Amino acid sequence: MATTADDVDGVTFGDLGLGRNIESALLELGAIAPFPIQAATIPDVLAGRDVLGRGRTGSGKTIAFAAPIVELLMANGGGKKRSQGRSPRALILAPTRELAMQINRTVMPIAKSVGLFTTTIVGGVPQGSQVMSLRRGVDIVIATPGRLEDLARQRHIDLSQIQITVLDEADHMCDLGFLEPVQRILRDTAEGGQRLLFSATLDKGVASIIDEFLPEPAIHEVAGEDQSSSTIDHRVFIIDHRDKIPLIEHLVRRDGKTLVFTRTRAYAEQLADELEDAGIPATSLHGDLNQSRRTRNLERLTTGRVNVLVATDVAARGIHVDDIDLVIQADAPDEYKTYLHRSGRTGRAGKTGTVVTLIPKQRQRRMTDLLNRAEIQAVMIPTRVGDPHLDNLV
Repeated sequence: MATTADDVDGVTFGDLGLGRNIESALLELGAIAPFPIQAATIPDVLAGRDVLGRGRTGSGKTIAFAAPIVELLMANGGGKKRSQGRSPRALILAPTRELAMQINRTVMPIAKSVGLFTTTIVGGVPQGSQVMSLRRGVDIVIATPGRLEDLARQRHIDLSQIQITVLDEADHMCDLGFLEPVQRILRDTAEGGQRLLFSATLDKGVASIIDEFLPEPAIHEVAGEDQSSSTIDHRVFIIDHRDKIPLIEHLVRRDGKTLVFTRTRAYAEQLADELEDAGIPATSLHGDLNQSRRTRNLERLTTGRVNVLVATDVAARGIHVDDIDLVIQADAPDEYKTYLHRSGRTGRAGKTGTVVTLIPKQRQRRMTDLLNRAEIQAVMIPTRVGDPHLDNLV
């Protein structure tokens, strides 16, 4: 069932069945009125149904599952004083630690508004504080599959009490090799529990999860939220290799936020350094950085201390910044799904954005095939430094 913005015109979060405390918390988060995906899914979640939501990054999925989960937990024994060792009743699985922490930043204030507690369980950081939080008692856990299984094996968390499980960005989880861990985790949760799955694509791995765990879901897809939407302008620049860095410097020398994708960690670091040397504040995000550096570099972008972030694909999956209005693919992707995930970093929440892909002449045919598979229409333009069309991008 597709929902458009016109369908939810004038609808409030209260109309969807959420209480006043949660409405107030959403208002403080800047959610004045429901997005289409929220209006479509929240009533079904509150009714206890399994939900399959298809919508690209930036369509408002986090609030679509967070707000009704909190409402359900509160209605079923929530809002009590924190009790030692209280087992969590809701679980939100995410593919990366960055995304898990991003989700928690939305879920925590909503939960807090009705006296519920959340915690994140992610790899890459010591587990001590996570174990202590579980011992104090939590209601909602936001986790990555690997660390969650580690703590479950050590008996620090009891998954059998989980009544509601959310899989966010399920296709990314399958891409990262988490299909089998996710299946094991779901099998350990309470029998007959409610499952909510959100994904941009529904390929083989995701389909197997749906077949086993969501036999009769309410299915919702947000109309007008796909990658070919008019909110995103796709362009492919055909360039000489020697022009790549000067072109990138020209494109990012502006006021808006830019995300630049590279294939390798080394090139991400090199390109960020070259932009800095050219007087353009930039930073990088890649797997060679420890968690504190990754968090700090991402914060430099979100707070506006830099306007350019150069990232690799896996690192960038934790980036959820609504005001990135330009994505540059310094290295063209090899797969159409990678293109979709990269371009999903802009044009978020109904805002406009531009995706520019830089390719050599000999890659035109491969790029055309990739765009066709992604169902993207993009203009291909032979480009050199100084061409006038470069100044009309964003």
